[in-house]
Formats: sequence, structure tokens, C-alpha cells
Amino acid sequence: MSESFDYDLFVIGAGSGGVRCARMSANYGARVGIAEEYRVGGTCVIRGCVPKKLFAYASRFEHAFEDAAGFGWSMGRAEFDWQKLVANKDDEIARLSAIYDRNLAGAGVTSFASRAELTGPHEIQLVAEDRMVSARNILIATGSTPFKPDIPGIEHAITSNEAFHLETLPKKIAIVGGGYIAVEFACIFQGLGVDVSLIYRGPQILRGFDDDMRDGLHEEMLKNDIDVRLSTDVSGIEKTADGVTLAFADGGSINSNAVMYATGRRPNVEGLGLSKLGIECGWNGHVVVDDMFRSSVEHIYAVGDVTDRFQLTPVAIREGAAVAEALFNDNPVEVDHDNIPTAVFSTPEIGTVGMTETDAREKHKSVDIYKSRFRPMKHTLSGRDELMIMKLVVDGASGRVLGCHVMGTDAAEMVQMAAIAIRMGAKKDDFDATMALHPSAAEELVTMREKWTPSKAEAAE
Repeated sequence: MSESFDYDLFVIGAGSGGVRCARMSANYGARVGIAEEYRVGGTCVIRGCVPKKLFAYASRFEHAFEDAAGFGWSMGRAEFDWQKLVANKDDEIARLSAIYDRNLAGAGVTSFASRAELTGPHEIQLVAEDRMVSARNILIATGSTPFKPDIPGIEHAITSNEAFHLETLPKKIAIVGGGYIAVEFACIFQGLGVDVSLIYRGPQILRGFDDDMRDGLHEEMLKNDIDVRLSTDVSGIEKTADGVTLAFADGGSINSNAVMYATGRRPNVEGLGLSKLGIECGWNGHVVVDDMFRSSVEHIYAVGDVTDRFQLTPVAIREGAAVAEALFNDNPVEVDHDNIPTAVFSTPEIGTVGMTETDAREKHKSVDIYKSRFRPMKHTLSGRDELMIMKLVVDGASGRVLGCHVMGTDAAEMVQMAAIAIRMGAKKDDFDATMALHPSAAEELVTMREKWTPSKAEAAE
């Protein structure tokens, strides 16, 4: 490795992908530097999946307290303290961020608490330190940031970033969006006692997910008194004495104490200096890379959300590892982006892997569907009106399981295991031959025998 550069690798962004690449590269003997302008840990640890999952746990206790009565428990009045939840969450995030710091230092990575900007194909300016460093290779791992549309009054809207730090819990909130972040926060706030309206311009929530999961969760959200408004576009936001008023394109409106936008995320590339270097960027600014995560400029790489492929933490981690393997272990590895398991931590949650029914029917001549809707055993005593849905999408010709979709308690835990079987090419016969674990909800995945046949009404749709 050449001594003509300060570093063999310099990473811009200390999120999941950047940290993994930095640590692995250093362990392979590379001189590595990394810069992060905010806090080490990135979106997932600081303002994404970790705090969101903690909030999701908190939001489910109200149902748990109510369900306990059916099992003989007498519960007193339960009270919720928003400030305590936020403080405990902050403590946990600080703990995790400190672990990331220690792991980087332990691997021999030099960390800079500074914004970093590209000034040349091998040069980085560290803004906070007012100094330049050089590197043979540079990795851009700056992640993504919430997107808010340019409409009148949008400055009055918060995003998921601010939702984790609200000083007080609003009595009523309007959430604009229909993706997994919007749906998750709608369920979180509702579970914490907030009056929630979910406003989405599309015809159904969770675009891209299997239709049975989309319809099923919509139904459950309505049962939980979430006001779901579909095919509704917000044209403007006006500040009021006690909150905001959202105006709709169709002439309607709604009043709320707060409004949160969850309308997607954009690659975090502003001010990095990409255009000056001629780095090719895509339609929304994302860094265009090849299968080995190389940008259009030699020796500059990018992984994770900033490439706008799959905005998922495990994907960024796997991509960061691949860059380290190729650069410093002479082991080029292509990351397989097929059959990525995904979860929506709504209430109830969704776990999914593989093809949706719609995708399968577009790509395969024959598709068999196996699905089950049932009341979980727990709710036979709790009395809660909540259904589980399990679905297998199967190639009718080969019998291979193409997709597995689950809605219900611990859906994500089940689907993680199903993802292994699907990746290995398991067939429906393999599922059928697996002994059921009884009594469990997951046993439905190996006991479904009847192929689903649409009713006349469903077929007509």
C-alpha cells in the first residue's frame, strides 16, 4: 500500500455501511480514516430503525395491558411518560454510538468529527478541522435524508428525524405518506394515545408489498381507530393557534396539532462536491455505481442509501463489507440483492421475503397461492379482534417457494428464518414435509395444504 497518501481508504459517513467497511479494511491492514459530521452510527442507530423499534415496543404496551384481563390479570390505571421514553431512548442511542466509536478505535481507524467534502479524486477537506487529507481510495457512505415536497407551509412539517425528539406528545397528528415509515409511525403514535390520521395520495398503503399484506394491515389500522385517508393529496399547510391545517387538493382539509411527512428519503449528497469531480449521479442525486460499488471516477466508491438501491441497514453493511473485501483482501464479491427479508414494524407487524403475488404472476406462467387468515391463539382469551395472515407464493411448475409474507405478532422473526429456506431454493413440498411446532402461529407455514382459489368477486377485480 502506497505511502504517498495519508490513507489507503477514507470513508465519508460513519453509518452502518461506512463503519463496516472501515473496520474490515483496517483489520486487513489498510490505513483508514473516517469522518462523520453528526454522530457515529448513522441513520439506523441514531434516528432510524433502532429508536423506531424501541418506540414500537413502547406503543404496544397499551394493547398488552388490555389483553391481560382475559388471562386473569387485574390491571390498575396505566400512565405513559413521553419524556421518560425519549430520555431512555437517548441513553440507549448514546450507548450504541459509543460502542461504534470504540470498535472503530479498536480496529485502528482514525475518526474525525467533521463534515468531509471531496476536493479531488484523492483529496478530502475536513471542514471542522480546516485541513486536507489524501486517500488512495474514497468511500461515500453518507446515507439518505427525509424528503419533503415543495408545497406552501411545508416548513411547519416535521419528519421522522424530529419525531424522535418532540418535547411533548401531540394530542393529534397527521402523517403524510403511505410507505413503511409512515405506517410505522402512525401505529406508534396511536399506540401512545395520539389521535392519528394517515394521509396518502395512492390507492393503498405500502406500495410494493404483497396486496394481501397491504389490505390486511389497512383493515387492522382501521380497527385501531387510525383515520386512513387514501387517494388524498395535500396541497398546503397553514399554521394555526394550536397546530396546523392541512388543505387537500380536492378541496377538503383537516386540523391537527402536528404534521409529519414520511414521503420517502433522498440520498444525502448535498455539498459533497460530486459534480465538481464529474461523479455520475442519478435522477435524485444518488451516486451511480457498478456491481462492485465503483463510481464513475476511479478509486471512489459508494454504498448504502446514497446509491438509492435498497434503503436497508443490512444491505449497506453487506455492501460495505464487499468493498473492503475487494480492495484489501483480494476477494471481489458481488452482493446478492435478491430475496432480501423486510419488516414493517407496524401493529400488527409485517414480515416479507421474496416475490409478491403480483410480481410472481408477471414472471412465471403458473403460480400457486397458499394463504391463511386466522385469529391468533392469544386472542381467543384476550378478546382482541386482530387477525394474522400468512401467505406462500409458489411457482406452479417447479414447486419452488418464491415468496413468504406474514402479518401478525413476531412476523419479522418468522420471516427471517423463512428467508433462509427460500434462498436455498426450498419447495412447497419441503415446507409440507417439515414437522409443525405446535401450538404456534408459525406452524401455519408448514400446514397450509389448500391452494387458494379466488372468489368470483375477487376474480372480477
